[in-house]
Amino acid sequence: MSPYELALHTWTLDTTPLADALRIAKRTGWNAVELRRIDFDRAREAGHPAERVLDLVQASGLGVAAVGAEQGWMFAAGADRERLLAVFGESCRWAAALGCTTVMSPVDRGGGPLERAVASLGEVGDVAARHGVRLALEFNSQAQQFNTLARAREALARADHRGCGLLLDTYHLQRSGAEPGALADLAPAEIAYVQYSDVPRSGLRPGMTLDRLPPGRGSVPFREVFRLLAATGYRGYLSYEAPNPAAWARDPEEVAREAFDATRALLTAA
Repeated sequence: MSPYELALHTWTLDTTPLADALRIAKRTGWNAVELRRIDFDRAREAGHPAERVLDLVQASGLGVAAVGAEQGWMFAAGADRERLLAVFGESCRWAAALGCTTVMSPVDRGGGPLERAVASLGEVGDVAARHGVRLALEFNSQAQQFNTLARAREALARADHRGCGLLLDTYHLQRSGAEPGALADLAPAEIAYVQYSDVPRSGLRPGMTLDRLPPGRGSVPFREVFRLLAATGYRGYLSYEAPNPAAWARDPEEVAREAFDATRALLTAA
């Protein structure tokens, strides 16, 4: 039996209204969903408060694996920094209201002094801790600076904050050139959250990440990855994040079901 519960990231069904995506996730076997900041933004644009989203998710009976925050806070300054920190706090508050203990944020796409990024991690870590949640920081293989597992680990180690941890994403691990064996070096306390999807075997373009595939369809050695991940002691959610216009053009229930079935098969074989 797998030690993991599976979450469906709402970006995977981006063109499907949230209420429908929740019903589909429940119907196709997912234990939880991962919510994005844009799920709340879209509700606001439609004239609905954030509480409408919270109520909708709670009524679905699904767990919430993580709530997303807006990126850019690592090197922002002035009014923009104040806004981003307020936005981060809002995501923490929503997560806590949903009984979720993880707020995820990608690293900044650009670069800057490492010391400033480390200080920012301490600041958002304080915010997360006040809400009883933890930041899961996602390195991005297409980012300028924090584009590898090693660079993200270095920043988090220097920050050394209990409110911050590492987000592992199999897509970015593979595209950054990381070997699966790199997971063996991770301590259980380092890993805050895991996202997964597969990487196409060919046709990759710099900066393009909307080409993600169900596990087993690309180049990620998932059986080895899942085996090594289990060996680290991580027992949190696995969140399927696979934005792809080709998938958005298909029946969303079919997309959700095939990914769930593929994941279960690989976890069983790991």
